[in-house]
Amino acid sequence: MSEPVFDMHPKAAPEVIAERQALAERVCRELHRAGLPVHRGDLSGGPHSRPGVDVHVAPFIEGGVYVDWSTDAELRDAALDLFAQGIDYSDPPPIVSHHNTVLQHMQAALLGILTSAGFEVEEPDRHGHGSMVHVKGLRP
Repeated sequence: MSEPVFDMHPKAAPEVIAERQALAERVCRELHRAGLPVHRGDLSGGPHSRPGVDVHVAPFIEGGVYVDWSTDAELRDAALDLFAQGIDYSDPPPIVSHHNTVLQHMQAALLGILTSAGFEVEEPDRHGHGSMVHVKGLRP
């Protein structure tokens, strides 16, 4: 019996990954200097569930450095539990609305802080990456 074959995205060259790792460390340093709790979720080896900023490097050719915000588990789990049960999207429960509002404000804050620190950033395709901020590099 043959092993199943998975169509994985091709990985970037080692030197590209090294550049992304260095960029991710600079992003972490600047967000930490701004007073935000920061961690590298991609280096922990497990799912990221800590509150604060999660900076991670996607190793694929189409990858890059991505930044996400995680609320505390108390807010996140309460909102996600209700969401999983099914909600009326036109009138979501207050906890779901609050969670979404927090994420929207933190995305705007992260974009602004990183831009101010000299990074070139954009909002990535949420369906493709599921992240809040894509750090493309340092502005020239």
